[in-house]
Formats: sequence, structure tokens, C-alpha cells
Amino acid sequence: MSAARFGSHASCHEAVWDATRSQLFLIDRGTLYLLDANPAARTQAGHEAGTPFAAIAPALPREQFDAAADSGAIVSTVLARADGTRYRVSLRLQGIRHGDRDCVLAIAEDESHADKLQQVQSRFEAIVSHTPGLVYQFRREPDGRVSFPYLSEGCQALLGLASGELAAQPEQFAQLVLEEDRQSYVDSMTSSAATLWSWNWEGRIWIEAWKDVKWINLRASPHVLPGGAVQWEGIMTNITESKLEELEVRASRARLAELTAHIEKVKEQERTRMAREIHDDLGGNLTAIKMALAMLAARLPAGDTALAEKAAYVDELADRTIEAVHRITLDLRPSILDFGLVAALEWQVKEFATQAGLACTFHSNAKDVALDADQATALFRIVQEALTNIAKHAHATSVAVRLHGTRQHVGVKITDNGRGIRAADRAKPGSFGLRGMAERARALGGTLNLSHAPGGGTVVAIRIGRTGPGLGPEAATIRPATTN
Repeated sequence: MSAARFGSHASCHEAVWDATRSQLFLIDRGTLYLLDANPAARTQAGHEAGTPFAAIAPALPREQFDAAADSGAIVSTVLARADGTRYRVSLRLQGIRHGDRDCVLAIAEDESHADKLQQVQSRFEAIVSHTPGLVYQFRREPDGRVSFPYLSEGCQALLGLASGELAAQPEQFAQLVLEEDRQSYVDSMTSSAATLWSWNWEGRIWIEAWKDVKWINLRASPHVLPGGAVQWEGIMTNITESKLEELEVRASRARLAELTAHIEKVKEQERTRMAREIHDDLGGNLTAIKMALAMLAARLPAGDTALAEKAAYVDELADRTIEAVHRITLDLRPSILDFGLVAALEWQVKEFATQAGLACTFHSNAKDVALDADQATALFRIVQEALTNIAKHAHATSVAVRLHGTRQHVGVKITDNGRGIRAADRAKPGSFGLRGMAERARALGGTLNLSHAPGGGTVVAIRIGRTGPGLGPEAATIRPATTN
């Protein structure tokens, strides 16, 4: 289109003519022939200069055309493309003077695009209205100012504030967050803005309208706007019910763990009591029986071999019973625990090597590790259970037990060269050995981890915090406590 037709502002008008998305048709008022069309009109309608406007707008009578051109009114009509297809438009006709001609500028807006936009808008509003929670846009400017460009109607139900009220005073949202949760809210926002990673935060807010506290979760995706502001699009949801259930489950687990620890403590106390009573009472009585039997045997007639054999048999039976008492006492509570954890573990590894017929080694980096009685007993029981599991299931030929103590922690690592533990083994309904070990470790405030040993086998690693005094300098060397 010639720039001359626009007069002194030709370059500006020509830019608008070429760039606008509206379809512009310049019509000769007298002949009603098309003089020119902008790129948008040529692309959509495909008509060239010289086309009768009646061929472009066949449904628009001349009288309506003239009336609309005189008034500048907008009419809804159908335009025909050069290929014969039609489309509905909103058509505004404006009479203008172009050079020495009376002309009409026809401005057409494709109503099908508007319909599609309306459909998209309607679908969006329907989705948002049925979305539980608050759909929002949140913006933070480089100077720290914040705003909510968009808030769905869920704002009132979730926050107790009308969307317009929060949009007008966006700083109110941070004030809703409880003081003890506010720093985590700010930190999570700052981190998301810096990394442009998803913003995922949960915390508590005070709802003044209902005088109540809610747990909410917000999830949003950030992007940087021109000018440096960061804008998030996301959703806030009320997670109060699920959060309270989660907290109740945690509290229940904590109570269960506390009960388990108490039961284990009571069991150990009862084992200790029974071991001492068996040792003191039954052991003492058996010793007295042996002494009395020896006195009686010494007074038997020299030639009475039958009575002598009977006395020898009873003496042997007493010895076997004393050995059984000793074994039962050790099973209930090894008295060697009174000499410290290192000595007890070293003894246990030796016993296991003898009973299982495996090559076993024990190493400790300390002469002893100062733990209270409950911790030492629980750690000993974990190692005892781990060795029992190896004997039952591992098909191993060698086992290594390492005890490592620092001023803050005590760790035990049991390694075997067996077939290794599988995921299915851990999930077995009846695998109470592993569960019991894990519960004991958890009750001590520690951890128990299972992993595959290099070259095959399993590594059981237990780590607990210390409550006893720190290791002294004399305990810094590795103690040669190896059992083969």
C-alpha cells in the first residue's frame, strides 16, 4: 500500500496497517470496489484490489452498508473468501476521505477466533472452579515487592479472604503464615526464585475469619518476566486433615517405639533377674548337692561297686546340670557384659565361631566403649541376632565384626561372604529378626543399614549416638582383639 495515502504520518500509519491483526478493507464509496487490503485481510480472505465488495460481503445489503458507514456502527455478517468458503465477522464500517475519493474503511474481526477464545476461557474457568484449593499467580519484583496477578474464587474458602482483598494487599498472605513457619516460607520462595525450580512449601496459616489454624501446601512453577520479576503459577490446597493424620501416625509410631523400647528393657531386666536367681539359687544348690554327694561317696563300703557306680552317675548328672545352668544363664544375660561391650562382643564372636564352625574375626579401635547398660545390652543383642541370621540363612564361610567408637558415636559393622540379602528377604512377613534389630537400633536413636558386601555377601551396619563419657587418648589405637 502506498505510503502517500497516509499523508504526513505515512510511516506510522503504514506500520499500523501492516502490523494489525484486524482485517482492513479500503472500499471506494461510489463503486463499492476493493481498493486495497492489509496483510491480515489478504491472508484471511484472499481478495485482490478491484473485487466488488458485494463478493466479499454477500450477506450485507447496500442500504445496511451505507447506514453503517455513515454511523460507524458495528454489524455482524458473513464474509466470503476468494475460494468460496465463508466465515463470520464483526464488521465496523467507517466513512473516510482518501485523496479526492469518498471511501469506506471496513474493519473485520473474526468472530470464530473470539468464539474459540471464549470457549478456552470457559473451559479454564470450569477447570479452576472445580479445582480444590486456590489457583493463583504470584509475582515478586526485583525490589522485593509482591503481587497476585490472578487469584481464583477459591481464595475465600481457603484463606478466609476475598480474592480482591488479597490482590489489593498481597503482603497479607505472608502475615497469615504462623511466625514459626514464616522463615521456611521465605526461604523456599527465595530458593525457587534463585534456581527456577518448582516451589513446594507446606506450613501453617492463621485464618482470622474462623479463628483457626490450617495446614496448606503450595506448589508452583516459576519463570522470569521481562524486567527481572519472577512469577509463579500454581495451586494452594488445604492439607490440614492429611497433615493431622500424618502427625498422628508419627506420634503413634513414636509411642509404639517407646513401648517397644520399654518392653525390651523390661525383658532384659527380667532376663538379668532370672539369670542371677538361676545362678545363685539353682547353681548354689547344685554345688551343695555335688559336695554332699562327694561326702556320701567317700563313705561307701569299698566293695559296693553298684552304689559307687550309682554315685558316679549322679555326680555326672549334677555336672551336666551345672553346665546347663551356666549355658542358660549366659543365654539369658552374658555376665561378661559386666566387663564392657568390647569384651562381650569378643566373647560372642568366639562362641559363634565355635558353634557355627565359621572363620570369624573381631576388631575394635578401643579397649572399651563407654555406654550405659541399656545401650550396651541392646547393641550386643543386635550383633547376636545378626550372627544368628548369618548362621541360619547366609551360607557364609567367614564373618568379620568391627566395632568403632568415637566421642560422639559407636558403630558396629558385621560383614559376611554369604549369598547376600535380597529385597524379598526384607519384606517377608515373618522376618522379625531384621525388624527387631531395626527397632532396637531406632530405640537407641540410631540407624541400621543393610547393604551388599563387595564380592558377595551382606554388610549390617549399626550406628548409635553415645551417652557415656568420651574415649580417652589411651583408646585411640586399634586393639588386637582378633578371633580366628
